[in-house]
Amino acid sequence: MAASLNQLALEFAAYLRIECGLSPHTLAAYETDLRRLADYLEQENVTDPNRITFPLLVEHLKDLRAQGLAAKSIARHLSAIRMFCRFIHANGHTERDPSELLESPKTWRTVPDVCHVQHVHALLDAVDPDDPLALRDRALLELMYATGCRASEVGAINTDDLHTDLHVVKITGKGNKQRIVPVGRPALQAIDQYTTELRPHLLHPERPTNALLLTRRGTPIDRFRVWHLVKKHAARAGIKPIHPHTLRHSFATHLLSGGADLRVVQELLGHEKITTTQIYTHVDRDRLKSIVQSHHPRP
Repeated sequence: MAASLNQLALEFAAYLRIECGLSPHTLAAYETDLRRLADYLEQENVTDPNRITFPLLVEHLKDLRAQGLAAKSIARHLSAIRMFCRFIHANGHTERDPSELLESPKTWRTVPDVCHVQHVHALLDAVDPDDPLALRDRALLELMYATGCRASEVGAINTDDLHTDLHVVKITGKGNKQRIVPVGRPALQAIDQYTTELRPHLLHPERPTNALLLTRRGTPIDRFRVWHLVKKHAARAGIKPIHPHTLRHSFATHLLSGGADLRVVQELLGHEKITTTQIYTHVDRDRLKSIVQSHHPRP
């Protein structure tokens, strides 16, 4: 009896988790992609793996684009489809790999959302001092803007990752790669006040942890809570809806606007490729124009 698509999807998920050793975030993303594919196939009344065809996959990708899914997300989704199709073909569930002719969608570069410096100050000042967790939230926002770390990275920072005497923090990024990032005095002051006055009261005696930023229950803060807090304080500040990556974008853009070297910003952000960091050079048009006018022999 031929295996059902649901059964094959479960086997593939186990393969990704055990054999490929994907990170929890990547695994969760691939599982989401598989659910999207499964929903589309069910909509098309496709239950037999051999009925998954190249034209059907193309229509599925077009449908994702019509739904407004970003090119990067579609590219990742395509990667999941290819791996799944190769998996079921290699295990003898299909006569051919229907995804072998699929081409990646062109991932166009969009200008990232960036906060004006004044808006960043407004966000940092928007934390309600009467909130019981105000010191934590202020430390969180200051640290994210000071280092450009991701939402998942800031929650993974431990107390011993922070070296206040050296004004640096060790950040663990994608693929467990670590980088050392300087931390400015305002962020260090906010963190010191939080760790001195609030964090000891958040620690749970039966659940000790070295995590720097804690919930009211004493557990490490996760990226979903970080997203919620950034949006909450942005709304309180009366600025446009922003997300944690907006602070990361702002960190990089403001550094480049101040004259920082692109390679330095790449290192601080933990980008593997300089092309990923170059997106920020498209943001500050006024600075680029002034550079040309100042240095070109015929401005």
